[in-house]
Amino acid sequence: MPVNLVFYEEAFLILRAPPPVFEGDSVVLRCHGKEHIAPKTLTFYKNDQALELSRPSSELYIRHVNLQDNDEYKCTHKKPWSWGNIISSNMVKVQVQELFPHPVLMVRPPQPIDGSPVTLTCQTQLPAQRSDVQLQFCFFRNYQALGSGCSSSSEFHIPAIWTEDSMWYQCKAETKNSQVGKQSIEFKIPVQRAFADFQTRIVPASQSVFEGQLLLLNCSIKGVPGPLKFSWYKREMPNKETKILKSSEAELKISKVNIGDAGEYYCEANNSRRSFVSKAVPITVKVPVSQPVLNLSTGRTRAHEGDLMTLHCQSQRGSPYILYEFYYENVSLGNSSTLSGGGASFNFSMSTERSGNYYCTADNGLGAQRSEAMWISVLDMTKNRSIPVAAGITVGLLITAVGVFLFYCWFSRKAGGEPASDDSRSPSDSEPQEPTYYNVPACIELQPVYSNDPKENVIYTEVRRTQPRRKHAVQESESPRSRCQMAEKN
Repeated sequence: MPVNLVFYEEAFLILRAPPPVFEGDSVVLRCHGKEHIAPKTLTFYKNDQALELSRPSSELYIRHVNLQDNDEYKCTHKKPWSWGNIISSNMVKVQVQELFPHPVLMVRPPQPIDGSPVTLTCQTQLPAQRSDVQLQFCFFRNYQALGSGCSSSSEFHIPAIWTEDSMWYQCKAETKNSQVGKQSIEFKIPVQRAFADFQTRIVPASQSVFEGQLLLLNCSIKGVPGPLKFSWYKREMPNKETKILKSSEAELKISKVNIGDAGEYYCEANNSRRSFVSKAVPITVKVPVSQPVLNLSTGRTRAHEGDLMTLHCQSQRGSPYILYEFYYENVSLGNSSTLSGGGASFNFSMSTERSGNYYCTADNGLGAQRSEAMWISVLDMTKNRSIPVAAGITVGLLITAVGVFLFYCWFSRKAGGEPASDDSRSPSDSEPQEPTYYNVPACIELQPVYSNDPKENVIYTEVRRTQPRRKHAVQESESPRSRCQMAEKN
């Protein structure tokens, strides 16, 4: 750049300075005189303060100026033969321009989530006149360098930042020769703790599955960086948890569900730094009821009228609640539901009208099951009591008939009469007489014979009387039993 020097007649020394310079440049200030001036007679001043040079020179060399060198300079000459006669040059102000401003540290995202990636950017700008200057950038956390050191990239990538990494961060921009370097203001990155957004998908789309069905649980998570490793757990009771080691994937598959698979399931996602746990999903397994068994409390299927009977119906398997219903000849007698596996009972009083088939059903909403039928018979005591009553009436009539007959026999013998003192009549007479027997027992009293057999409740009684004959008693040989005879029951 051309420089015009103007000399006045009274000017003896002139200090020449370069045009405006940038930080890091080298500056040479030259002190000229009208005459040849010995370098040892020259002195340079900065803001009226004498500068000490390493050796006498007419040039002031400032290596790598910075903004602090932006001051006023002058030079003086002292003639060696004169005492106190000092000649001063003009005052020159060195203008040092900023090569680039202090960098600003930028963070993306500004409020990262625990475990998410973060990008740090060190922003600054070179002037157009020095756009060819190459800068390098360094990043620090709590004054400790990040990465392997400075690089030409103004960005630094952190794969995952955690809540414990919420510290003070800083960056530095400098020229490659390290002549000019500037640091940013310290900045603390607020790292928020991650809240995992779990999505649990169930196939079938219900938390209740039937025994033998396929159960598929899928766990997806948002807001947590990977790679993730999943683990599944089943909680059967508040203090009992089981880790399902066979599944480390996001999907849990149970081909055939049984009653032992019921419980609360949750998944755990781990990204090698922290674990995240989902909410528990309760899974219930519905088991259809088995065929119920109907029992009778007495154990006997024959009862009397008025007996109190208790029917008990129970299914060995089945999910609660189970509804038990009792039937008599396809007519419902009543129902009862139960949560436990003890079954249900039904009480009723027997009557002659309730002889027949009894059975029960069990149903928990997955299909009713019916027990085998049980025949219960009732004995009719009223019909059985009619037999002795009829027999008693018959015996009474029989006794009355026998009494009348005996009286008749006695009266006939009395009326026919034996002659008390009639000697003219003798046994030798030819007229037939009523035979006289001695030591002949009286007519045998008829004994009733009866049976409780409902088919044979009629008693037959036969009474015979032999008429007196006109023959000799000896020839007659009439048996006493011929007068009174009872026919036994055929």
